[in-house]
Parts: sequence; C-alpha cells; structure tokens
Amino acid sequence: MKGPVTRRRRTTITGSGPVNQANGSKSQDAEKKPPQSPGAEAKTDDVSRHPSNGKPDREMGVSGQQPPHSPSRKHMSVVEEFNERLSCHVLQESLLSSASGYSNYRGILNWCVVMLVLSNARLFLENIIKYGILVDPIQVVSLFVKDPYSWPAACLIIGSNVFILATLYTERRLAVGTISQRNGGIFHIINLTSMLIFPAATVLTLTSMTPVGGILSLAAYSILFLKLYSYQDTNRWCRQIRQMKAKRLTRSNSCPSVAQSNGSAVQSHVSYPGNLTHRDMYYFVFAPTLCYQLNFPRSRRIRIRFLLRRLFEMLFFMQLLVGLIQQWMVPTIQNSMKPFQEMDFSRMVERLLKLAVPNHLIWLIFFYWFFHSCLNFVAELLQFGDRQFYKDWWNSETITYFWSNWNIPVYKWCLRHFYKPMLRKGVNKFLARTAVFLMSAFFHEYLVSVPLKMFRPWAFMGMMAQVPLAWFVGRFLNGNYGNAAVLISLIIGQPVAVLMYVHDYYVIHYGSTT
Repeated sequence: MKGPVTRRRRTTITGSGPVNQANGSKSQDAEKKPPQSPGAEAKTDDVSRHPSNGKPDREMGVSGQQPPHSPSRKHMSVVEEFNERLSCHVLQESLLSSASGYSNYRGILNWCVVMLVLSNARLFLENIIKYGILVDPIQVVSLFVKDPYSWPAACLIIGSNVFILATLYTERRLAVGTISQRNGGIFHIINLTSMLIFPAATVLTLTSMTPVGGILSLAAYSILFLKLYSYQDTNRWCRQIRQMKAKRLTRSNSCPSVAQSNGSAVQSHVSYPGNLTHRDMYYFVFAPTLCYQLNFPRSRRIRIRFLLRRLFEMLFFMQLLVGLIQQWMVPTIQNSMKPFQEMDFSRMVERLLKLAVPNHLIWLIFFYWFFHSCLNFVAELLQFGDRQFYKDWWNSETITYFWSNWNIPVYKWCLRHFYKPMLRKGVNKFLARTAVFLMSAFFHEYLVSVPLKMFRPWAFMGMMAQVPLAWFVGRFLNGNYGNAAVLISLIIGQPVAVLMYVHDYYVIHYGSTT
C-alpha cells in the first residue's frame, strides 16, 4: 500500500505499571488491574520488543484496531473479569418501589387469582360438607310461578304493547298535525305515568305474583318507560327541526347508514316522519339501547359463531348463578337472621363479611352475563352496531366515574334526556347530578319494595348515600386509594342492603317461625 501512513503510538504494557493505550484509556482503570501471570508478562514483552519503525503493523491493521485474538484484547478480558468479581453493586431501586419504573405485575395477578380460586374452593367444599347439595331446578321454576296454569308476570309484560302502540299513534297524529303539541305532550305524560303505576298496582294486588316475577315485570316496564320517553323526546326534536326548516323535510343526521360490502342492498336512510312505523318502533323496543335515534349504526352481517358463543355463555352463566345462589347465598342469609334479630353486632359483622364474597362474585357473574353475553347476543341478532355497553369501571378512582362507566345505556339516557336538559335550563351541575342520583334511587326502590310488597327505604338511602360518598372520595382519596374505596363500597354496600331487605321480609312473612 502506497501513500502517507500515519504513525501510531506504541502500546507499552508492563507487569506492574499503568497501561497506556492509543484510545486514551484512563489510568484509574489501570490501577485496578491485578498482577499478571509470568506467561502474560512474556506475551506483553514480545509486543513491546517489536516497534513499528514508522510502518503500519499488519497485526494491528491500518485502522489501528487490535485483532480479536490479540494478546492485548485477551489481557483486557481478564481485567474485565476481575473487575466483575471485585464490584457487583450498582445504583438501582427495588422493583416494588415506585421510582424503579417496574410495571410488569402479571405474575402477581396470576398469583392472586390462584389464591382466590383456592380459598373459594375451600369455602365450596366446606359448604357442601355442611349443607349437602342444595341446587334444585324445580325450586327455581317455583320462584317465577306459583301455579303452572297461571302466568301473571308474562301476561303483564305482554300487556305493555298497549303503551307502545299508544306512543306510536300519538306521534303519528303529532306528525300530521291532527292534535296539538300541548295535547300530545299531556297524553305522553299520562301514558308514561300509567306505565309506572299500572304494573306496580298489578303486582301489589295479585296474590299469584311471585317476588321474582314481580321484579322481572317491573324491570321490563321500567326499561320500556325509559325507551318510550326517549322515543317521544327525539321525535319532538325532529318536529322542532322541521318547523325551523318548514320548506322541506330534512334528513336525519343522527347517524349515517352502513353500506354492506357483501353485495346486499344498502340500508336506507330514514328521515322524519318516515320513522313512525311499527317496524321501526319494535326494532327500538328490542334493541339493546335506551336512547332512540332515527338511524342506528348497523353491522354488515350476523356472525353465527359469535352468536353461538354468546348463547352458550348465557345458558352456562344462568345455571351457574342459580347454583351459587341456592348453594352459597341462601344458607348464609338464613344463618344471618338470628344475629340481626338479637342485634348481636359482632356476629352481624361476621355474617356480613361472610356474605360479601359470594354476593360480590354473583354480582360480577351477573354483570358479565347481562352486559356482555345477553346484550351482545341481542345486538348481533338485530345487527345493532353500537356494542359499548360498559367501560373500564373496575379502574374507577371516583364514585362518579364508576356510575358513568358500568352501565353505559342508562348513563347515555341520563346524560341525554335528564342531565343536559337541566343544565340548559340553568340548573347547576351539583343539583343536576344529585337529581340524577335521586331518580336512580327511586327506580332502585321501585324495583325492590314493590315486588316484595313492603316499603323500606334501604335501596333509596343506599343510592342517595352515593352523593356524599362521591364528594368524600373525590376530595380526599386519589389514585389507588380512590379505587380501593370504590371497590369496598361495592363489596360491602350490596350485602348490607340484601341482609336488610331479607331480614325485614322474613320478619313480616315468617316472623313467628324464624
């Protein structure tokens, strides 16, 4: 190779002195080097005896880098090995400290799940040893009907079609102007009020109505009440828009239709008053939503596998819920009556905590069964596109976040038809939020006290207690502490209400034998 060659600085290595390298290594590293063996010194002496004499060393290479198996590199590996032996500590935080930045706790979560399964398995085994097998399918049927030839709850639910058709025909008359807006509003108020009074009076007067049948009937009427209120409210908004643009009928922009890519016909875009049909009304009645709009988002096809999975989950979790209630909750509740009658506080707390675990487990299974399996099954069957029935309520750090995310259909209805209209009328946010909890408390009490045929304010008070609890948690607890407070209120609050209602029901109906 021709041309100028840069002279490299000679590397001199001795057995006891510091190492001076061409790359500028510090003398502090050399001071830490241990004494070398005689063989190593001999090798380094050979390197120092052959100067480069102004010519590039072939073993060093033109760039000055040492070959991978050179004696100097071997010497450095020996030095690094000894350094690793001498120093084994670095500046670092413990994994469980927040400053460490560690976030992979999947193993701990699995650990907790395993411990939970094992602890509950022990409780199941103890329950079976103590009480035997208590699951009885025939008893489940008797909870819905007393007489196999009398089905008052089913007849009551079928009778709700009268209120549905009354709402539809009233909206048709309002659309064509046959009746005035004032008279139509009065008729809607009468119709909606009757939807709450008529089933309650029927449940209270019929002796053949069971508590479970009464709860199902009143729940169906309550859901229908919210749906029909949204139906008449949305059509009223459409009439107001039509009055603002009286020259022509405006097309609804509530939600664009979804074109199907499989070659089928594109769904038509409905405009007011073309939506006032039996088909549209009953689609909304069975759709898994409480808020009406003229054009719902629609899925392109029905997924058979998805539908069958949801159906299997519905059947499986229904049987599991019935078995857990009969085998686990009923004996615990029956054993809790005596401490409540004797006002034994310590035993009451013990029974409350004993009931909290099965009650919360059943509530979680019910949540998955209803909000995921059932609602997705109906949505898939009707090709209803909006499947957001719940959000991450388990991460709630405030009470208000929990109530805003665990039941999205009810939350959307309250926000659209109750909370925002109050704000538009000048009501402040705190009073509007309190009014929402007040309405929710009314429906909770309505669905419990009327079927049990006893009026106790426990559900009403439990819901209204959420208002000061929400203020306290939002003001003083943050992060994980707020999340823990929300979960504790769920785990402890529900069994308290259950025990109070069951105790009062047993005292009223079986007071002499309890």
